[in-house]
Parts: sequence; C-alpha cells; structure tokens
Amino acid sequence: MNFARQRLLKSAGLGSLSLGATSVLLSTPSSQAKERLPIYSLPDQEVVLQEVPSELERQIGVVRRQVTATYRDGYKQVQGLVDRWIGMETAVENRLKSLMSPDESLTPSVLYIGVATLTGSILTRSRSLPLRLTVPPLFLALSSSHFLPKTTSNVTSYFGSLEDKYLPSLAEKHNIAKAHSEMTWERAKEMIERARNNFEGGVVGGVGKVQEVTGLKFGEVWKLGGKGREASVKGLEEKAIGASEDVNVKVVEITKAVEEKVQAQVVQATRAIGKKIEEAGPDMATNAERKEQVKRLV
Repeated sequence: MNFARQRLLKSAGLGSLSLGATSVLLSTPSSQAKERLPIYSLPDQEVVLQEVPSELERQIGVVRRQVTATYRDGYKQVQGLVDRWIGMETAVENRLKSLMSPDESLTPSVLYIGVATLTGSILTRSRSLPLRLTVPPLFLALSSSHFLPKTTSNVTSYFGSLEDKYLPSLAEKHNIAKAHSEMTWERAKEMIERARNNFEGGVVGGVGKVQEVTGLKFGEVWKLGGKGREASVKGLEEKAIGASEDVNVKVVEITKAVEEKVQAQVVQATRAIGKKIEEAGPDMATNAERKEQVKRLV
C-alpha cells in the first residue's frame, strides 16, 4: 500500500512539473506577441573589424624598422665621410694655390728639378747607403731653390709654421742649427773673399812690378791702374769663382812673354849703348859709367 502511494505521489509530482513547463512555454509567445514589429526595416548595424597582427608579423615589423634605422645611420656616416673628403680636397687645392707663385712657371721647372734629382740618384747608385739617402734630396732642394725660388720659399715657410705649431722643441733645435750653419757659411764666404783679395793683390802687384821694370803698359791690357784696376778687380772676381786654374795659366803665359820681351829689349839697349860708346870717343869714361848704370837698372 505504501509503495503504491509513493508511486502515485511521484507520478503526481512529475505531472505537476510537466504542467508547469507547458504553462511557461505557453506564456512566452504570448509576451512576445505583445511587442509590435516596426513597419520599416531596421538599419544595418555598423560592424567594426579590428586587425590583430600575429606574432610573426610583429617580429617582421621590428626587424624592418631596425634595418631601416641602420641604413639611415650608415648613409649619414658615408655622406659625412664624402663631405669631409671633399673639404680636404678643397683645402689642399687652396693651400697649393697659395704656395705656388704666380710669377713662376711649373711646366719646365718641375722637369728640370726631376732631372736634377734623378742625376743625384744616378751619381750615388754605387756609393754607400748614407750618400744614396742624402744626395738626391740635397739635389732636389738645391734645384728647387734655383728653378722655383719663390715657391720653395713659400713651402719652407709653411713647413716652418707647422713645425712651430706642432713641434716647438724640434723647431727650436732647427732654428739653432740654422743659425750655426748661417754663421759657418758667412765665415766661409769671408775666408773665400780674403783669399780672392790676396790673390788679386798678388796678381796686380806682379803686373805692376813687371810694368815698372819693362816700361810696357800691361795695365791697359789688363785694365789695371787707376779706374782700370777697379774694373779689372770686378772681372777677376767673376773669373776667380769658376776659373782660377785658367787665370794661373794666363799669368804664367804672360810672365813668360814679359820675360822674353824684357830680354829682347835689354839686348837691344845694350847694343845701342855699345854703338853710342864707340861713336863718342872723348867721352868714353862718362859713357862707360852710363853703361854700368844701365846694367844696374836692368
């Protein structure tokens, strides 16, 4: 009995639940029916799409930005180097224009300087190493100072200013050595001038003595005596610089010629005196005395 009751109760409970559900379901469409539908169609709703990149796309973007920044930095550095190089070329060009003298032509002078330097290297090719290292630069300096004196002076002063600016101690030593070399050169010039004057004085004195003994006017030939001596001294100065041997040879030749002429004149004078003594009979003693005086003078 009890079992039957429980079964009935359970069945009754399920029935009530099913009835409740049907009532809920039936009530729902009735509530929707109360809402009125619009006459016109509703506008389309705006759909917003948001792009969300993937991880791969994000990494590619980072790499691309880094590569672009690196390229821009490299381009700026290369452009800066090019600008600096152009500036250096302009500065060097302006410096060379300022060093070159407009009064001097480079076309033949540079060729001559190169030939002189090559000559120095050829002359010392079989010599010792110090000579091979020093003689060609010496020839270069001497030839450049001879063929391009103004340009060489400008270059020397420019390097001197650089030395004073960046190497003051070396510049001081260089100036001291330069002063000593100039003093040595001046002393050498003085010694050469003294030797030249002594040589000229000896030549002039010898010619003067020969002129006094013989009576021949060698001063006019050599342009000596009075104003002629000054001119001859200048001429001898020019000749004594590069032709001292030729002058010695000429002096020897002239001395021999003078001696020959003196001997000839002495012989002629002796003969003339003898004839006069023979012609003058009574004045023999006086003529003999004159003859002895003539011999003493000779």
